Amino acid sequence: MSTTEHQTDPAGRPERLAHGLRTRHLTMMGLGSAIGAGLFLGSGLGIAAAGPAVLVSYAIAGAIVVLVMRMLAEMASALPSSGSFSVYAEAALGRWAGFLLGWLYWFTIVMVLGVEVTGVAGIVHGWWPAVPQWAVAAAVVAVFGAINLVGVRQFGEAEFWFATVKVLAIVGFLVLGVLIVVGVVPVTGSVLGKWAQYGGFAPAGLPGIAAGLLTVVFAFGGIEIVTIAAAEARDPQSAVASATRTILWRILFFYVGSVAIMVALIPWTDAARLESPFVSVLQMAGFDGAARLMEVVVVLALLSAFNANVYATSRMLFSLGGRGDAPALATRVSRRDVPWVAVLVSVFFGVVAVLLNYLLPESLLGVLLNAVGSALLVVWILVVVSQLRLRPRLEAAAAERGETLRLRAWGYPWLSWATLVALVVVVGLMLSDAAARPQIAATAGLVVVIMLVYVVARALRRVPAVPAATGRR
Repeated sequence: MSTTEHQTDPAGRPERLAHGLRTRHLTMMGLGSAIGAGLFLGSGLGIAAAGPAVLVSYAIAGAIVVLVMRMLAEMASALPSSGSFSVYAEAALGRWAGFLLGWLYWFTIVMVLGVEVTGVAGIVHGWWPAVPQWAVAAAVVAVFGAINLVGVRQFGEAEFWFATVKVLAIVGFLVLGVLIVVGVVPVTGSVLGKWAQYGGFAPAGLPGIAAGLLTVVFAFGGIEIVTIAAAEARDPQSAVASATRTILWRILFFYVGSVAIMVALIPWTDAARLESPFVSVLQMAGFDGAARLMEVVVVLALLSAFNANVYATSRMLFSLGGRGDAPALATRVSRRDVPWVAVLVSVFFGVVAVLLNYLLPESLLGVLLNAVGSALLVVWILVVVSQLRLRPRLEAAAAERGETLRLRAWGYPWLSWATLVALVVVVGLMLSDAAARPQIAATAGLVVVIMLVYVVARALRRVPAVPAATGRR
């Protein structure tokens, strides 16, 4: 049985959600959200850009994400809220920052929902051509919408087992890779020990590492769901602290370990094999059904991500409603303390995003997806700025209670400033890269639109209501 409590966000507003998630749910949700189709299918792009030196790119990107998440976890442990970084930005920087991050994140993840459903529908339709893609998409939306409506504990269990399958797939791949590298499993066509013939460790030099960084830095996106879900954990403070301590290093190990095996076996110039590097390694080891097996894993990864993202968007919308930045209807909860209106709205717009994938001209759809591409950078930058401003307040509040912060970000404030500089450098790299520049431009445009909506909404709130006419008999 889950318990229900009234929580208060930093601005003093009550939140009413069930507390049915356990630490194991948070841990696997974080792992599952970060280990997705981007790793299974997109890791080859980074290898093609940097060669084996993509390991340096992953290490740099991983270090940035570890530091950002530690800062976010510090704030979530002290002030658990379903609005997470949106609430912390509001408390640290003002109402505009909470509005911006809340709606930017909501729009971004809703667009991702459409991409995930479209991906699942395409793969399943390839297996069974008689099944139309719209039917697959409808089934996915219905099933996972229902899971999110039943209750937070049921959602947590579903996500736990989906994430477990993905983690087991990665662990199995790592074990196989080690057996190949030590010579237990023979393979053909490997470049192990032959890097010099392909330009060495860093064939493209520092520019290649930078290009690889731009390719892989967003692969870690999704882990922030842990701090959103923390508000519905049974013991939010200890749950988020425990979950984030283990998640960060496991994810870094899974990513770097998997990519290390790929670059040890596949030439960085082999574009065909790098299209699906996991499949290529399995085929090199003699697994004939590797392609189909990996398709199954990718489908499960996409379904897991869709499930988690419905949860994340609904909780963010619920939080925005509670702060007056979305219609109050979004705060309606069911008897199971699920924000059912917010879930249905997120699912509906997820369906709209699916339709956009089919109906929009490729150029317009590209603009929308480009806006999604670098929105995560805006979130991370404002997370760091929020932590820099909130840390003294959190420590002072804890001291008044005779306590200390249960979870602290390392090296405050110098490491926080270093992380902020690193994120600005990533933005600079994107601006200098012709392929990445449209992402920055589209995200900047989206930020401007959201801020214009904020200004108009604030102006409308300030307009006094016209008093009703009264008369005397």
